[in-house]
Amino acid sequence: MHPQDLLLSLALLQSLSLALPTPQIGDYGENSGPVGGVDPPTPVVTTHSGSLRGDSSLLGGNAPLPDPDTSDSATVSDAQLVNGQTADAKLGLYLDFNSANPPQPIRGDKGTTDPGPRTYEYEKLNPDLYAPPGTDTGDVPNAMWPMGLSHNRAGTGKNAGWARQQNTEVLPIAKAMAGVDMRLAPNAYRELHWHTASEWALVLKGCTRVAAVNDEGQSFTDDVCAGDVWFFPAGVPHSIQALDQGVEFLLVFDNGDFSEDGTFLVSELFLRNPIEVLSKDLRADTSAFDNIPQEQLYIFNGTPAPKNISEQNTTSSAGAITGSNSYTYHWSLQEPYTVPGGSVKILDPLTFPVAKMFSAALVVVQPGAMREIHWHTTSDEWSFFLQGSGRITVFSAPASSRTFDFTAGGVGYIPAANSHYVENTGTEDLVFLEVLQAPKFSDVSVAQWLALTPKQVVKDHLNLPDSVIDNLPKEKPLIVTGNTNLTALAGNGSAF
Repeated sequence: MHPQDLLLSLALLQSLSLALPTPQIGDYGENSGPVGGVDPPTPVVTTHSGSLRGDSSLLGGNAPLPDPDTSDSATVSDAQLVNGQTADAKLGLYLDFNSANPPQPIRGDKGTTDPGPRTYEYEKLNPDLYAPPGTDTGDVPNAMWPMGLSHNRAGTGKNAGWARQQNTEVLPIAKAMAGVDMRLAPNAYRELHWHTASEWALVLKGCTRVAAVNDEGQSFTDDVCAGDVWFFPAGVPHSIQALDQGVEFLLVFDNGDFSEDGTFLVSELFLRNPIEVLSKDLRADTSAFDNIPQEQLYIFNGTPAPKNISEQNTTSSAGAITGSNSYTYHWSLQEPYTVPGGSVKILDPLTFPVAKMFSAALVVVQPGAMREIHWHTTSDEWSFFLQGSGRITVFSAPASSRTFDFTAGGVGYIPAANSHYVENTGTEDLVFLEVLQAPKFSDVSVAQWLALTPKQVVKDHLNLPDSVIDNLPKEKPLIVTGNTNLTALAGNGSAF
């Protein structure tokens, strides 16, 4: 073949390959074949034909009876069940649907197969919703939201960052708190701003410099890194600038309706006031405002912060904010309280006074273990899962419960007084954050409650054996160890 003909042939093949249809989404596992009277793939046509509507001959009584023996069947042949799935539904074993293709909504003798329509990956991530424990009953509002389903708003600067949020718009039960996951590229800013809600933050990755001024004219500047916390009361203006390696942080607000898009921004402040007023207020010629931003900055790229933080410590006669009024707490330097099965460390107003109603626990639960059954007496709990996988059963009075599954990036919300636990359902450490609107982090432990209640009372109520009552812990376990095989009970094993 002549070289020129060869080049033409290759070009033709390339153009044909570009014209071939490509999948719009990866294979996440879904039903295929006939469904709802449609049998894909349907024929490709080039002209219009047929009618949009049928006629009266298709009405019941007019149309011929269908033949069930030849119609599309709802039978699922060779249904695959996972270990523990045929055990008593009230055992509530964690079902690992990752090995099932596809999973089936069956627990013991409850439920039956699912022929479709389905996306299997959702069911694998949420086995306790798809095949709930037999102890789940009644109505419990949805208590979980994965940040991966939140709209991600990009910054205005080139590759400057992004933010995604959870509030009552996506999780209606979360009335007292809302959350934002934010990322800033190296040296990028979350522009100078303030809120109507108070802001509590945990740095997830990297480091950032925060600055603020309070209503007394006192100023504050500090650098915080992964594991550290800041808090800015409602109305206090502040800025956040990523340092050289960039930063990602979690924000928690004390208003479930809070929206990150409703923040008061310094750029908008200047745009929404007359130039004459700005000139008078800042004692500057009107030309000084010729180059102010014409739209909000939001998240944008900035010049690197000086390495020496003292270069940015500007103060008035009121001085700097220090000591118990500090807006930051270097939580990363606090050693955790360790127990069999994991660790806990608490940060509340007893040690971080400025955050008057924010109390938090950072919890690590090892494989097979769980954060014990407990409830919080006066505050809802807003939780965020940093790593690993776990599940929570929420018990709501008088007789409802529902079990939810969580993975990294998931938000949980449990109303005050509703009992719950957090069980590690994975093979790695589960790391999560519990946040309360309370002046002190506290909870009621079910095990301790029973241990400190007169033995006769417990026995009369629950008919528990003496050996169980005598072994109840008089001190809060916080975390309890367990068998890493979460279906051990199905084989006459032990849960612990």
